[in-house]
Formats: sequence, structure tokens, C-alpha cells
Amino acid sequence: MDSGDAARLALAAVGIVSVLSIAYLVRLNVLLKGTPIEGRKLLTPWTEELRRKAYRELENNPVDWTADLPPKLDRRYIVTGGNGLVGGYIVLQLLARGTSPEAIRILDIQATERSDMTIGPAAQVDFIKTDITSRESIDAAFSKPWSKSVAHLPLTVFHTAAVIVISERIKLFYRLPEAVNIHGTRNVLDAARKAGADIFSATSSGSIAIRPISAWDCWWRSEPTNFLQFIDESDFDKPLRAHEEYFGNYAASKAFAERMVCGENEPSFRTGCIRPANAVYGQFGDACFGRLLSQPVIPTWITHIIQNFVHGANVAEAHLRQEAVLAKKGDCPQAGRPFLVTDPNPPITFADLYGTITTLSVHPTKLQLVQPVVIFVLAHILEWYSQLPYRFPFLKGILPEMQGDLKTLRPGLFSVCTHVVSSDARARKPVAEGGLGYRGSYTTLQGMVTEVIEWNQEHSDKEKERRVYSTSMLLADKLEKVHGS
Repeated sequence: MDSGDAARLALAAVGIVSVLSIAYLVRLNVLLKGTPIEGRKLLTPWTEELRRKAYRELENNPVDWTADLPPKLDRRYIVTGGNGLVGGYIVLQLLARGTSPEAIRILDIQATERSDMTIGPAAQVDFIKTDITSRESIDAAFSKPWSKSVAHLPLTVFHTAAVIVISERIKLFYRLPEAVNIHGTRNVLDAARKAGADIFSATSSGSIAIRPISAWDCWWRSEPTNFLQFIDESDFDKPLRAHEEYFGNYAASKAFAERMVCGENEPSFRTGCIRPANAVYGQFGDACFGRLLSQPVIPTWITHIIQNFVHGANVAEAHLRQEAVLAKKGDCPQAGRPFLVTDPNPPITFADLYGTITTLSVHPTKLQLVQPVVIFVLAHILEWYSQLPYRFPFLKGILPEMQGDLKTLRPGLFSVCTHVVSSDARARKPVAEGGLGYRGSYTTLQGMVTEVIEWNQEHSDKEKERRVYSTSMLLADKLEKVHGS
């Protein structure tokens, strides 16, 4: 064979590989844009008329989330992450049912940006800037003397502090979630015991149960593996999975921390966890809805994706109900277990979410539809690129560092942004049947429309620049620099 024949064979081989690769990507794109029939059966799409009707009703008659709270307990409270989404609602609910501000202590790494936490009794709650990864910082916060009027009361700890790096799956970047979500939780547990706490309720994550999707077998399947998932807490009764069997580092770290918290349970120190379904919203700083209100253009490839959501106030209610159960004397089958919670309605699509913003927000917002396979390929390229400075240290300072949304664009997004239907049937059971008696004040429609109403009220002057709030992703960037992850 002469050189000319070899060149022609090489070109033919390249051509065949190129055609097969393009065919594969086209096939994958079709599958990623699909919605399994089992999921479609659950949907009742939100119409524009439905959204506008909800807006009018809620503008004049907001949801009263105090109506579903369990009765006040005569106790002291430490809330880690108390300036955030879930922690902030826990503080507000404690105050709403009559707990004195001097009986509540917020431990957080940053001050609140929530307007509802800077007025009324919430503004009187003691805030101690605390880094839960530092045992010295935690011990100092827990050992600070209480007012004599409440120092004698039993102590409940609500642990909501966490770092959320939602899309990263490479173990090379596990240091940060491990430091905050595992070692930080260990520090809080130890400090709670030392301070004499007898109830410990931690915020876990429904995403623990999500399996990573596989898009590499699309040639012979009608949909990617794990493209539609039904999740609850049943995985808790099985051994922890291997790291790569979680969709990412965040879920792996929260699963380990959840087992650690529940494993500490004993009669004198009752523990439990609440798993918010994917994902939590309810304030302008939340990553799944509030963040989008500040964006004039929303790039997306997931309008068809089906998921359950849960309002932060509903998660807080679940924590208070868990505390009430753990505080009861006698046998407590709910102790040492997690409970998943969602809004009290079937799942919705991201198109419903986006439509609520584009229809109701005072600011014009445009959806920019992107083909999922483009994001899929780009995510793998960026994941490979992000590892280079760590695998080849001489490249640090040479390669440009990725910023903003590019840092979150990783293959793990395709697992956490897949079709996920969550069940909170166990949490809704009556206490006598082993549940929490959880209800949930906000439906997803009510919760998301309420958030738009609050946004519009804050931006009543249409010319006012959209405010960008600190999200969990921005906080993760700051902590990453501190921990050198």
C-alpha cells in the first residue's frame, strides 16, 4: 500500500467516525429533549390565566404559613445557617409562634440579605458570625452565655448550614463539600452535645437519592439510564453507595453527613434529618427561582424537565414538626431517620417555572433555548479543563480561571436536572403512624407567584436596576478560596 492509499484509508476512517459521532449526538439530543410517558401523566401545565389569577388572589390575601405550625415549645434554639433560606424561615416561624428573640441564636458565616430578617423581632435575634469548619469558632458560638431568663431552658439545634456545589462530581474537588458538609456537621454535633442539647434536627437533601444518569448507552435505549427517577427515603435503609453512584460531590457529602447525624441518635440526644425535595426556593437568593428573577436572559435546555419543588417555609415547618415529635417522651420511631418533604402538589415542569417569571415579573425576561447536546458536550469539556491546574500544577496562574455560570456547567447537572418525582408520603403520615404530620403551607404555584409578587414590590420602580442576591453558588465560590479546594 502506497502513501496515497494510506491517506485515503485514514480520511475514510475519519469520515466514518465523524458521521457516527454526529449521528450519536443527534440521537442523544433527541433523547435528552424527551419526557417519559410516566412523567407526563403527572402533569397539569400552568396556563397564563392560572398564574395571573393566583397573582391577584395572593397579592390581596397572602398565604398564612403560621396556620400550619405546631404549638410553641418552651426551649432555646441555635440555628446554624440561620440567615439563609431554610434557616431564616425556621427563625421566623419560631418567632411567629411565640418564642422570645433572646431564646434564639443564629450562627452563620455571613449576615442576612433577607429583608424579612431585618425587621421586627427577627432583628433582635442574636447573630454570631461562625465558620462551622472551625471547631474554635463553633465552640465559641455555642459557649456564649445566654440571658438568665432563658438559660435554664432545654436546647434544640437546627443545623441548616451547608455548602451547595450542585454539579461537581470529580473527587478532586471533594475537599470543600467534605469540609463544610461533613466535618462542619461533625463540629456542630459535638458542640451541641457539649452544650447540653437534647434535640438535633439537620437539613439534608432529597438529591441524596438521585442516581447519575448515563447518556452513553443511547444507541440501544429509548431514553438515557435513570432519565426518570422516583425518589423517597428508602435508600436510607440500605448501605451508603459508592461515591460515583451519587450524582455529585454535594449529594455524596450530604448522604454521609445524614448518616452521621442519624447515627448519633440516643434517648438523651434525639436526632433526625429533613430532606427537601429538589429544589428549595422561597427567597431572592435561592438558586433555582430567585436567581432567575435577576436575569434578563435565561439560557435553558430543561423546559420539559419534570421535578418537585419545595418552599423554604415548608421545609422549616417540617423541621418544627420533627422537633415536636423528637421532644415527646417514650418510644419515638421517627428518631434517627430522615424525612423527605415537597410542596403539597404534583411535580411541575421548568416551563411552568420559567413562565411564571416571564408572565408576571415587572422586568422583561427572555428565555434562550439551547439544544441539550450542546450543553452536554460543553459540560464535559469544561470538566476536563477544570482539572488541568490540579493535575498539572505548573498550569496554575497560566490557564484563565472560569467564572460565573461556567463554574457550574458540569456533567453532574444532567443528573440533578433530570426528571425527578419525589414522594413525601412518609412525612405526611400522622405521628401515631410514624410520620411527622407534615402538611406544607405553600403549593408550588402559590410559592413561586408569591416570590414574584415580593420581587415586583421591591422593584416597583421599573427603572430600578435588578438586584443580584448572593446565592448558594456565590457563597461556595467564597468558601472555595478560603479552603483552597
